[in-house]
Amino acid sequence: MKGTETNPMSTEATSATFDDEVLKSDGKVIVDFWAEWCGPCHAVAPVLDRIADEHQDLAQRYGVQSIPFMVLFDGGEPQASAIGAMPKGSLEKALGLAA
Repeated sequence: MKGTETNPMSTEATSATFDDEVLKSDGKVIVDFWAEWCGPCHAVAPVLDRIADEHQDLAQRYGVQSIPFMVLFDGGEPQASAIGAMPKGSLEKALGLAA
């Protein structure tokens, strides 16, 4: 995936690109639903390679009611999710990434 200057592993998914970048991905993808005004979203940002979405229809598709809301997709299917800012180890555990 194409990265950004601040995080080469992240990209912004839109309603138009979400299916290709997330649902059709062969590997694991973490999706972070966030907002500029959300303090906890900024707190968790440094520990995420995130795909940010500002499009309400995608948030509705996945039942996002609180942010930050991170979803781990594997093979295009949601496998795990986490809500709220948390340290890296806790986030990895919540998403099933910790060994």
